[in-house]
Amino acid sequence: MEKSPDAFRTISEVADELDLPQHVLRFWETRFQQIKPMKRGGGRRYYRPEDVDLLKGIRHLLYDHGYTIKGVQKLLKANGNKFVAAIASGDLATVEALAASSNEEPAPPKAGVAEEDQIVGRPKAPASRRFFSFGNGGDDTEITIGKTSVGKEDRALLQEALYDLLECKRLLDQVR
Repeated sequence: MEKSPDAFRTISEVADELDLPQHVLRFWETRFQQIKPMKRGGGRRYYRPEDVDLLKGIRHLLYDHGYTIKGVQKLLKANGNKFVAAIASGDLATVEALAASSNEEPAPPKAGVAEEDQIVGRPKAPASRRFFSFGNGGDDTEITIGKTSVGKEDRALLQEALYDLLECKRLLDQVR
């Protein structure tokens, strides 16, 4: 008998759904303060549907995108639980809306500062190099990072390319 999508899940059900050992979920509870399953008598954990979505997002970022725990913690702190859950579901419209609604501009990257805690294997571009020269495309949703401007359409294309590259990396890592 199938459970309702709104039903609470035990740690074994969540672990099976995410294809993770139960101890990993318990460990993540110590590292991510946003993971708060309801605990009943005897310490039994029950996960709400939004907890499961958050765990899916964390798993997706850690295992599929190569983020470190510290990198995911920063993403959660900056963007919130719904943002990470939307990434796992592949809902780019929600991701865009949540990122836009945060109204917080990220600090520009500093030259010479390593970002090793953000994502594993991400190529580092020289700080002085300009990759895009789009000029004024008339796009109101232009994002400025340092001295580089990236419009909404270009950002979407770059995001797709990043996903493709990370998938290639994942496949290569499996072969090794």
